[in-house]
Amino acid sequence: MATLSLRNLVKAYGTTEVLHSINLDVAEGEFIVLVGPSGCGKSTTLRMVAGLEEVTSGEIEIAGRIVNNLEPKDRDIAMVFQNYAIYPHMSVRKNIGFGLRTSKMPKPDKEARIDEVAAILGMTDLLNRRPAQLSGGQRQRVAIGRAMVRDPAVFLFDEPLSNLDAQLRTQMRLEIKKLHQRVGSTIVFVTHDQVEAMTMADRIVIMKDGHIQQVGTPQDVYQTPANMFVAQFIGAPSMNMLPGTVRDGRLNIASMTDIAFPFTAVDGYDITMGIRPDDLRIGGEGTPLFEATVSVLEPLGSETLVYADIGGHEVIARASGRTPPALGDRVTLVANPEEIHFFDTNTGEALR
Repeated sequence: MATLSLRNLVKAYGTTEVLHSINLDVAEGEFIVLVGPSGCGKSTTLRMVAGLEEVTSGEIEIAGRIVNNLEPKDRDIAMVFQNYAIYPHMSVRKNIGFGLRTSKMPKPDKEARIDEVAAILGMTDLLNRRPAQLSGGQRQRVAIGRAMVRDPAVFLFDEPLSNLDAQLRTQMRLEIKKLHQRVGSTIVFVTHDQVEAMTMADRIVIMKDGHIQQVGTPQDVYQTPANMFVAQFIGAPSMNMLPGTVRDGRLNIASMTDIAFPFTAVDGYDITMGIRPDDLRIGGEGTPLFEATVSVLEPLGSETLVYADIGGHEVIARASGRTPPALGDRVTLVANPEEIHFFDTNTGEALR
């Protein structure tokens, strides 16, 4: 295990800067997930830590040591890629052991280490098989085993689950989380899937356009998003956003309602109200917010997603799967005041 620090990290290709002064401190044994849309810079950041991309400026520190000018093999890291990168002509044992090929460890110790890692990953019975005889999840475990066998200071995962089907992804998420709890390694994991980020991370780093938007626990970024991008990127379905303008100390939305807000704002100030579908309900307890017309229903079994129109703005609410409204119904949408978020419409920043 080791700490990892990124200080004012910049990456440019020619005159085009793609990473802008990234600062991040990862604690020893922490599971950090970098998440964001394609092109946000998360994989570039990871590859710079690994030494596969040159740093334009700034510092990368692993276990208290600046590693900018060190070769990847000298950084005491191990990387697991999206495409497994295991050798088809080698057995599972040889693939896992490949990580020790340059080690001066005695051969009996190497074999013992391979057996230990295989046991942790539940692959003892598969050591003599070839990759072609394995499932996608088993191949990914081989790739993880090859990284583990060296006992690196930091594990780097670059979208390792994106080639797996939905059921296998869920299974592998759980296995990687259990592995982390068991061995306590420092892990930096890159994904574009916010569900992976929420379910696996100790802390999430949300990126957009080469900038860090917010760093926090899954609960922090879900309940107190720093801006509109984070609010809509984290959570599925995405947070409802309704633009409005302050009039007479209240927020007027869709020219049909007014909302109280817990801060001071002058008339004419543009504010966007955000509320998650989980918190927007059809009737029941809470503060009535809007009258809306049901336009689409998505039955999900125990619950139904209700798409409703509010003066030309579409919102998503949740209703019981047993007693959903019907298409065309007029419904009252309610929420608790503490579940409502407010953002500056022009800057996108959260208003507290």
